[in-house]
Amino acid sequence: MKIVVCIKQVPNTTEVKFDQKTGTLIREGLPTIINPEDKNALEEALSLAAPVNGTVTVLSMGPMQADYALREALAMGAHEAVLLSDRAFAGADTWATSYALAKAVEKLGEFSLILCGRQAIDGDTAQVGPELAEHLDIPHVTYVRRIVSLDEKCVVVERALEDGYEVVECTLPALLTTLKELNVPRYPSAGGIVTAFEQKKVALWTAEAVGADPAKIGLKGSPTQVKRTFTPPVKGTGKMLTGTPQEAVKQLVQELAAKHVL
Repeated sequence: MKIVVCIKQVPNTTEVKFDQKTGTLIREGLPTIINPEDKNALEEALSLAAPVNGTVTVLSMGPMQADYALREALAMGAHEAVLLSDRAFAGADTWATSYALAKAVEKLGEFSLILCGRQAIDGDTAQVGPELAEHLDIPHVTYVRRIVSLDEKCVVVERALEDGYEVVECTLPALLTTLKELNVPRYPSAGGIVTAFEQKKVALWTAEAVGADPAKIGLKGSPTQVKRTFTPPVKGTGKMLTGTPQEAVKQLVQELAAKHVL
């Protein structure tokens, strides 16, 4: 069984700052991490592959510094890693990104399963996984909270809904997007870190290497564009209510009545 896991190196959102004049993200000196839900996808892939002697390949598209995120994935136990990095990919929206990833998956060859985190914390679109499946013309299931069973022909999963969950059976090959409640990602072992950073290699693939159509990647291949990113202005300061619970409730009711909420 061959499992492909798509991961993304993202800014640590606890450190995000915006240029108030330009409205753009200040990336200089910003610490980066593997997108959290992508780690859940990787953990699940490793757990599924181990009992059947399967392989796990991690795939990412980004600048050269994304090599570090891929090596962290190798340290966790992934068997091989591929980085899509090319100036031609710059400015890609979710559609162009998923197309490039699809071309890379096709180059990897036959696979049983693709796992992706539900969404990246820097974009929150939750679009790349399903779009990747559409490019590859394979079935997909989103918001997976538990994998019930997996064999050579199909996978059965629990998919989270707003008011519960549903059980879905899907034929292979397929793509799943995972939630953080699926598992708890492992920490890289000391030996895994040494092997990942000193012995293993991250394959570097360009747009030409995967046979991507120049008109379908990067800014040129992106039908959507972000016009502006900004921090919402602070609307006002909060007010602390003091006294006993009964007194605080009385104050709250008075405040809401004064604002014509009640």
